[in-house]
Amino acid sequence: MKGSATEQQVLHWLGQSHDAMVELLRRIVDIDSDSYHKAGVDAVVSVLREYLESSGVACEIRPNSTYGNCMRAVVAGSDGTQERPVVLMGHCDTVFPQGTAAQRPFQIEGELAHGPGVADMKSGLVINSFVLAAFAKAGAPLPLVGLYTADEEIASPSSRAFIEAGVVNARAVLNSEPARPSGNVVIGRKGALFIDFEVTGVPAHSGVNHQDGASAIEAMCRKVLKLHRLTDYPSGVTLNVGLISGGSSVNTVAPIAKASLDVRFKTLEAMKDVRSRLGQIIDEVEVPRTSARITQERNFLPLVQTPSSQALFASYVQAAAQIGFQVEGEFTGGSADSGFTAAAGIPTLCATGPVGGKVHTGEEWLKLSTLVPRAQAIALTALRLAG
Repeated sequence: MKGSATEQQVLHWLGQSHDAMVELLRRIVDIDSDSYHKAGVDAVVSVLREYLESSGVACEIRPNSTYGNCMRAVVAGSDGTQERPVVLMGHCDTVFPQGTAAQRPFQIEGELAHGPGVADMKSGLVINSFVLAAFAKAGAPLPLVGLYTADEEIASPSSRAFIEAGVVNARAVLNSEPARPSGNVVIGRKGALFIDFEVTGVPAHSGVNHQDGASAIEAMCRKVLKLHRLTDYPSGVTLNVGLISGGSSVNTVAPIAKASLDVRFKTLEAMKDVRSRLGQIIDEVEVPRTSARITQERNFLPLVQTPSSQALFASYVQAAAQIGFQVEGEFTGGSADSGFTAAAGIPTLCATGPVGGKVHTGEEWLKLSTLVPRAQAIALTALRLAG
């Protein structure tokens, strides 16, 4: 394989690291780390920190009292500089509740590995860590930074500021979400709004004095119908009330109703428009003497292609071809932290992790043979950015 001495050294070392990657992956998959399980997320960060520091990579922990701690790992350039790094990114949380790892721990069946978060995205964390270690061992010419975050699965309420601060002046961001089952990477993503809201009504006995009540459930149902009508498939805007609850008893006019709304969109302009319109619907009084309010709001920004991101993708495609695999770019309706870095103006490529599928389910799988080549493609792309 042609290339500079540093490229050859990094690629060779990664090429010998398959078994070590699998062992590190086993350790962190067998740790429960759902977004609200701080101790579990912290444990994953601790295992990765142990590996990185033993490989000569400096690590800084950003503590958090509510969610898991974030970690910044740094390999300075060969001249000692940390200016204009390439950033590798990944989240340590999963969607699986405590106890899942004990019920179905890491296991290998043929060429596939299974376990909670094995693809989304603990394998991405592993290859990022090995690329950082390879750069440290080789004395690579440009600085490399790894950002390990804590709560991406719930829209990064505590990690977003850490991400945005960590990519200032970065050359590029490679986010190691799992590659698609097709093997492709992601060049565009929808953004998302996650909104919890509630309606307050007036309780009354449904048989004795029904007329004195004001049903929060009726008001909520009217809002749901109006919210769903904002869906516009041609523009890519969708709204879905996925959770709803309310009332106190079957024979009481409902005094309260609660709902959770998922909104998806392709552009920031679409986000602003739909946010304004849905806000008006929530504020509107559907039933006299009822009122509504938003109780929680989180968001992901869309990953929108720019000329600089397209150039980064082209560089990755070339690196992948040199490693020995072909890759194309896909658009997905799913959202990720890569939207924050793209919105910050940093060239961004997503889903540079190993190939996996059926994420967020009990059948999640990872193709083990893609661990090494995907790590090598990340490394080679980063090294080429030094020029």
